Formats: sequence, C-alpha cells, structure tokens
Amino acid sequence: MNIIIIGAGEVGRHLATSLSREAHSITVIESNPELAAELEQSLDARIMCEDGTSVTTLLEAGVGECDLFLALTSENTINVMASSVAKKLQAKKVIARVHPEVQREEWLFDYRSHFGIDHIFSSERLSAIELAKFIRNPDSLVVEEIARGRIELQQVRVSDKSDVPGKKLIDLKAPERTRIASITRGGESFVPTANATLEVGDVVTIFGEPRKLRTLADRLQKGHSSDVELKVVIFGGGEYGFTLAQMLESWNCRVRIFEKNEKRAQELTDRLSNTTVIHTDGTVLAELEEEQVGEVDFFVATSGSDEDNVMTCLQANNLGARNCLTLIHRADYAQAISGSGRHFGMLAAVSPREATRRDLEKFITSDKFHTVKKLGAGEVIETSVERGSIVAEKMVGEVEWPEGCVLVARIHGLHASVPGPEDVLEPSDLVYAMVTPKAKKKFLKLVR
Repeated sequence: MNIIIIGAGEVGRHLATSLSREAHSITVIESNPELAAELEQSLDARIMCEDGTSVTTLLEAGVGECDLFLALTSENTINVMASSVAKKLQAKKVIARVHPEVQREEWLFDYRSHFGIDHIFSSERLSAIELAKFIRNPDSLVVEEIARGRIELQQVRVSDKSDVPGKKLIDLKAPERTRIASITRGGESFVPTANATLEVGDVVTIFGEPRKLRTLADRLQKGHSSDVELKVVIFGGGEYGFTLAQMLESWNCRVRIFEKNEKRAQELTDRLSNTTVIHTDGTVLAELEEEQVGEVDFFVATSGSDEDNVMTCLQANNLGARNCLTLIHRADYAQAISGSGRHFGMLAAVSPREATRRDLEKFITSDKFHTVKKLGAGEVIETSVERGSIVAEKMVGEVEWPEGCVLVARIHGLHASVPGPEDVLEPSDLVYAMVTPKAKKKFLKLVR
C-alpha cells in the first residue's frame, strides 16, 4: 500500500517502523528537522521535512495516489486539518489521532462526517480500554470493543453452575440486543443457528452493549450476577488515568486516583463524579501504606514515567495488592514485562504505541471492509451499507442472511447498537458481522 504518515513522534515513528518492514511504500512528513534527520538514518521510507497541513506538501507527497493517510502528531488541529485536506485531495482512507476529549464528544458532534475523516482515535483511550479489560472482565477469555466502543465482544466459558446448558439459543431469553455469535466445542468452532444448544464447557463469543453483556456473561459463566465491588487505585491523574477512571465509574468499582500535582488533583475532582481523588505522591511507600493499597483488587500505574510505573507496581504488590497493571510507553519494555511481569506481581503491561498499532492494523488493506477480529469460527468484519444494495432500506428481519453469518452491530449516524429485526438498514450505515469463510462473500454481496 501507498501510506503517508504525518508526524514522527512516539506513535508515528513506531507505526512507520512497523509498516516499513512489510513492503509498503511509506512517506513520512515531519516538520521537526532533528526528528526528520533521525528518521532518514533509521527508516526505509521517504522522509519530508515539511508542514503536513500544506496543500503543496501533500501534493508533492502524492496524496492523490495515497491508499492510507495517517495524521499522528500530538496536535488535534494539525491532524484534523491535514486529514480533511488529504480527503479532498482524493486520499482513499484518512485517519486522525485526536485528544481523548474529542472522542468523548463524538456522540454530540459527528467529527468524522463534518471533516470527511474515515476514522479518529486517541492513544490515551485505546490504552485505557486495554487496561479496563483486565478490571471489568477478569473471567473473560477475550474482550474487545467494536462500533466506536459502544459494543463489546467477549468470549466466556459456559459453567456447570449456569442454567443455560441444554437450552436452545432461541429459548435462552438473553438480554435484549445481545448476540451469541459463535461457539467453540471440542476444538471445533461454528456460528450457531437459533436452534443450536449450549453445553457445559462451550466457549461462546457474545456481543452487546457492555452493561447488558455483563449480565449475559455472568449468567453463562456462573449462573448469577456478581455484585462484588472492586477496589481500584490509579496512580497518575494524567489523560490515561483520567480516561480509565471515567470508563470504570459506571461499573461496580470503587476508584481512587493518586495525583501529586495539586492543581490537576482539583481538576480531576471537579470532572469525576464517582471517583475519589487523593492529592499525594504515589511513589512514596509510606503514602501507599497509609492509603491501604495492600487491600485493593487492582493497582494501575498510568503516570508518564515508565520507571515510576514499574516501581510503584512492585511496591503495591509487596504491600499485598491482588493485581497490578502498568502503562509502559516503550513497546519493547511492555512486551518484556507482559512476558515475565507475573513473577513480580504484574498482571499485564500496556504500551500506547502498540495499542495504536493494533487498532490501525485493520485499515491496512485495499478491501472494502475491515477485519475487526479473527476468531475460531471466522472473523468479525466491518463494512458500510451501499446505496442500491440488496439490504438497503430493508428491515434486518426481512433479509435472508446467509448461513454462518450473524449481524452483531450497526452504527447509524451517532447511534450504535446490536440491530434488532425491526431496525431498517440505511445507506452509509456501518455494519459489523460475524462471518464464516463461506458466508463472507455472500454477506458482502448483500450490503455492497
């Protein structure tokens, strides 16, 4: 693919390095002469030391023949402007990195449509999502977000304590707008029909709005909903810690943030409604002891210092914290800690750079769909409903969907949901489906 990247900071450089190893044609536009010179020496790519928002620069970079345009600087304005201009200059797909506040406002204003951008993301939000998975869903085998974070995918194992073994899916009475999209049994995976029966030990893939999905997951795994309140301490009240706290506030968690900057601590207190903000230095052992960190279920280190994050996790573990999670900005360090960190009490390490790379990986294709997640029975794909297609302007229940296909999510304007039989599929709707290899082409013929 012909790929243009604006910005060679932490995220841009990591992605450019990864993509250059995969035989793509890469052009990196970086306005800082020192960073540009460093890239010239280390990267097999075309490096331009120019302003990425300049029309002249973008035309010189070949934006009209660009398959994928990535604006990855740390500035919202630059990324949104460069992406919008690139789209007008005929770049096929444009993606902009934004501040997490922009994503939080996305359900009030459709930035993508307004600026002609195909996808927006924030590294902070992606990292917080990765950390939250371990806290919100400790018993799940796989957890992913789709449909701009409004729909969740989980894999859970059916327990012998559950009331579902022996029941057909049609008789399950699962929460409204949730789906069981695949079942793995005895090493074999399949996309079930409504008459399929669940058995003890089945690994099932379920989709739905997170709160409803938790009800279904609890029922499948245990037979009852868990009311245990989790105690969570977040070290560091920057954007990573703040975003994570926001995600956890609506769950059954008692969250505290340790933030040593007094002004920032006050800002967090004003903006978070169900989180206790403590103005303290979390790197000091005496402060951790005083705040009884040894009694928490999860200690999460999200400061800007990798060293402080690792050391506070080690201290929290020594004090008795049940699980420790840490943010590590260097991807290679994060991989090393994830591989051996359990010996030191660290459940996992999350790298913002690597979380971003994984999120953008699905766009590195010339197909008219994106593979969101590959699973045993097939894959979850994202595509749009084309005007004039077979399904356009029809209710979901009216469509004869191919065997091996389950519609698991739909985005209509600013609204995302698991579609019901009476929902009408309209042109430009984004749809997500679990499809087997045989059903994939048949599904795409219906919607494209």
